[in-house]
Amino acid sequence: MRYIPHTEQDIQQMLETIGVSSIRELFQDIPDDLYIQGELPVPPALDEHALFRRLSQLASLNADATRWVSFLGAGAYDHFIPAVVGVIISRGEFLSAYTPYQPEASQGLLQSIFEFQTMVCELTGMEVANASMYDASTALAESALMACQITGRSKVVVSQAVHPHYRQVLRTYLWTNSRQLVEVPAREGLTDLDALTAALDDETACAMVQYPNFFGAIESLQPVSDAAHRVGALAIACVDPIALGVLKPPGEYDFDIVVGEGQGLGNAMGFGGPMLGLFACKQAHLRRIPGRIVGQTTDAEGRRGFVMTLRTREQDIRREKATSNICTNEALCALASTVFLASLGKSGFRELAETCTQKAHYAARQLTQIDGVRLKYPDAPFFKEFVLTLPRPADEVCDALLQHSIIAGLPLGDYDAPMRHDLLVCVTETRTREEIDAFTDALRQAL
Repeated sequence: MRYIPHTEQDIQQMLETIGVSSIRELFQDIPDDLYIQGELPVPPALDEHALFRRLSQLASLNADATRWVSFLGAGAYDHFIPAVVGVIISRGEFLSAYTPYQPEASQGLLQSIFEFQTMVCELTGMEVANASMYDASTALAESALMACQITGRSKVVVSQAVHPHYRQVLRTYLWTNSRQLVEVPAREGLTDLDALTAALDDETACAMVQYPNFFGAIESLQPVSDAAHRVGALAIACVDPIALGVLKPPGEYDFDIVVGEGQGLGNAMGFGGPMLGLFACKQAHLRRIPGRIVGQTTDAEGRRGFVMTLRTREQDIRREKATSNICTNEALCALASTVFLASLGKSGFRELAETCTQKAHYAARQLTQIDGVRLKYPDAPFFKEFVLTLPRPADEVCDALLQHSIIAGLPLGDYDAPMRHDLLVCVTETRTREEIDAFTDALRQAL
């Protein structure tokens, strides 16, 4: 009865109460040809010990990053998570049934969100941040709609060096809101700044780039900001927050909105989710920011407290006044990131970013010593990801390296057919010199 709380007697009593004689009658709107008769074709029930053993057996069939060596990135990253993160986020002070509407009962969670917002502002160089979004792709799309609302314009310009998944979500959001999307090409792994500038006009709401971009290369932000502001548009950057441990934040380049993916800040990859969307902007755009913001105040006795300050979403205000229809935030993931950042501190965070940079560049040097392997964009500076051009199709090479329990990276041919021989490789602080050298040896054998 642990997983199925209702007895047959319970079920019959509920059916009698609502005036039907059977489960089938309750679901009579389902056509007979779609309704499964009899028992479901599933194995018999197991006791708890046997069930956990069976689940472990099934899980062992997956190639996960705890047993395999992963050089796969592209938006979801294998960063180390200190044990303190799991300990803190499971404490009762941070429990909330759904949303911390009642501040007197939710001070722990509200304070953690306030601290999260503060840390996001410090990382990005912006003035205000919200209580988080779903992931980087929806944060980027929401920022585009926000720019359209602020400027009263309908054209969005985005670099093709932005993650293709993010651009697909952006395309969907803009299409459903009758906005125009213009994509400008990348050249040698970086946004074509001439093409970006040429695409901007007095109908443009914003210019969007990724920092570092999808190919791992570090974009020049100042020209993007200057070009956007010359035509009255906003400048938007989508960041890897860990890169900001060594790179100047977009706020120092006068960007208006900064979004990003916070999964790497103390959250496991977890089959691609849940992720954590970061969203920050200038103070002038505070009341246009989507989602919710937690603020600091004092109670009747002058004691510091925290409350939900702004909720500019359809669930809380009239639809015509709403900036977004986002339903909630990623509170638990945001809490994990807050604990992660607090545990590292500023010097630890910088050391993390430096370690990623050093190991990625070591890997690039080792891998390009293999005959026929070269950096696709040798002149583009990179952080922890880079693109290799291989003498064989990248997907075939990845399949071969699976035999060595190595997840080699992301073949780019699925995103752009002419890039069939190109492989996006990611190296984080969790990769050791021995693992990188083993990857190099295995790749040499595969080729």
